[in-house]
Amino acid sequence: MKLRAEQTGAASVEHIALAFLLAAVIALSVAALAASPPERSARELGSVIAERLACAPRHPVPCHRNPLALAYGFPVGKLVRSLAPGPRAALGPGGVPLFPVDFRRCRRPSCALPGPDPGLTASGRRVTAFTSVEDRRRAGGEIEISYWLYRPALGWERILRAAGAAELAAAQGLRLNLEDDPALVPLETLPGRNHYGFPAGEEPPWRWRVPSVEG
Repeated sequence: MKLRAEQTGAASVEHIALAFLLAAVIALSVAALAASPPERSARELGSVIAERLACAPRHPVPCHRNPLALAYGFPVGKLVRSLAPGPRAALGPGGVPLFPVDFRRCRRPSCALPGPDPGLTASGRRVTAFTSVEDRRRAGGEIEISYWLYRPALGWERILRAAGAAELAAAQGLRLNLEDDPALVPLETLPGRNHYGFPAGEEPPWRWRVPSVEG
C-alpha cells in the first residue's frame, strides 16, 4: 500500500508540472500572436481546428456528415429522408398527446409533450425517428425503410415505406441537413442499441434484428 501511495504522489507532482508547462506554452503563444498577428492561412487553419473541436461533443458522427449518408450512402440516405413521416403526436395515458422522441434522452411522457415548434417537444427535445433499411434491389426487389417511433408509456410504432428506382431518383435533389425534422437516427450505426433496458411494454421490436454497418 505504501508503494501505491508514493506512486500516486509522484503522479500528482508530474501532473502539476505538466499543467505549469502547458500554461507557459499558452502564455508564450498569446505573446507571439500579439507581437505578430497570424497570416490568413494560419487563421483559417485555426478556425477549422476550433470548429472540429467544438463540433465533436455535439454529434456522434464526424462534423458536417449526416448520419443517414454515413449509414446508407447519399442516394439511399436521401431516400430515407424524403419518405420520413412528419412530426405526429399520438394519444398517451389520459389522452395526453405525445411526440416520438429519442429514447436515450427522454423516457417520461412529460418530456414528449408537444411544444410550440412542431419539431420540438415542450421540454425542448427533438422529435425523432429511428430508421433501418433493407435493400432488396439485388434480388429484384425494392428498398424497404422502417421508421421506428418511440413514445414514452406507449412504446414503439413502426412505419414501413417501400421505394423503387423512381422514388430513389426523385429523392436525389434533396439536401441532407442535421437540422431537418424529424431527427433521423439509423439503428445500423447506433452504438449499443441492443443493450438498452426497457420496461416489458416498451421492448423494442427491432432488438437483435438490425445488422450493423460501418459508418
